[in-house]
Amino acid sequence: MGRGVVGNGVKLCNVSIDYGQQSAVRNLSGEFARGALTAIVGANGAGKSSLLKAIVGLVPLQSGSIELGGLKRSDLAYLPQQSALDRSFPLSVGDVVALGDWCRSGWARAIRSPVRTRVEAALEAVGLPGFAGRTMEELSVGQFQRVLFARMWLQDAPVLLLDEPFAAVDEATTRALLSIMLAWGRQGRTVVAVLHDLRQVRDNFTHALMLAGEAVAWGPTPDVFTPLNLELALGIPLLPPRHLREHSVALRSTA
Repeated sequence: MGRGVVGNGVKLCNVSIDYGQQSAVRNLSGEFARGALTAIVGANGAGKSSLLKAIVGLVPLQSGSIELGGLKRSDLAYLPQQSALDRSFPLSVGDVVALGDWCRSGWARAIRSPVRTRVEAALEAVGLPGFAGRTMEELSVGQFQRVLFARMWLQDAPVLLLDEPFAAVDEATTRALLSIMLAWGRQGRTVVAVLHDLRQVRDNFTHALMLAGEAVAWGPTPDVFTPLNLELALGIPLLPPRHLREHSVALRSTA
C-alpha cells in the first residue's frame, strides 16, 4: 500500500436508516476519527451492517448526513460479510484481487503488467503467494477471506470498512488478518470493523461504537466497555472484564 492517507474522519450527523417499516439505526452522531481503529459491536439487529452499507452508499439514509472529510466514495474500501458474496462466479483469485485497482484502471480495461505485479505483492502480504491462477471455488473459507483482504490491500484506501472479517475463519487466519488490520492502523488509515469478540476489541482497538439501534456509547474503548454499557447493549450481566471472552462466544452465536 502506498497511495498515502488523506482526508479527515468520517462524520455522522443524526443518521437514521430504515428498512421498509423497520428502523435499523436511529439518530446516530459521531465521528470515525482519521487513523483510529474502531470496532462496532452490538447484538443481532443492532444496525451494525446497515451502518457500514450506508457509509459506502449501498443503502439510503432515512435522515441525517454522512460527511467523508474530503474523501470520495472510491476512497472507501468495503469488505462485506462472506455470506453476501457469490463464490461460483468464474473468476481467478488474481482477477478478484485486481478488482481492488478499479478506481485507477477502470472496470473494463485489461489487467496490465504493473497491476499483476501488485496483485502478487498483495497475495504475498496476506499469506497466499502463488495463488493468482487458482479459481475462487478451490479456496477454503479462510483462504477466501485472505483474498478479500488482498483486494483491499490493492485498493490502498485511506478508509477501510469491514463487516465481520473473522466470521467462520480459524484462529491462525484470524491472527494473520488482525495483524494486517493493525498494520493499516499504524499507517494512519481509518479502520472500522464489525466484530463480536469483545476481548479482541478491548485488546486491539483504540475506539468502539456500541450499537443497539442507537448509540449506547461511542469513544475510546475503555470508556465504552463499562459493565453498564455491556448490560444495556448486549444483555451481558455486570461482570468484570476477564469474562468478556465467554460472553463473546455467546454473542457470536446470536448475532
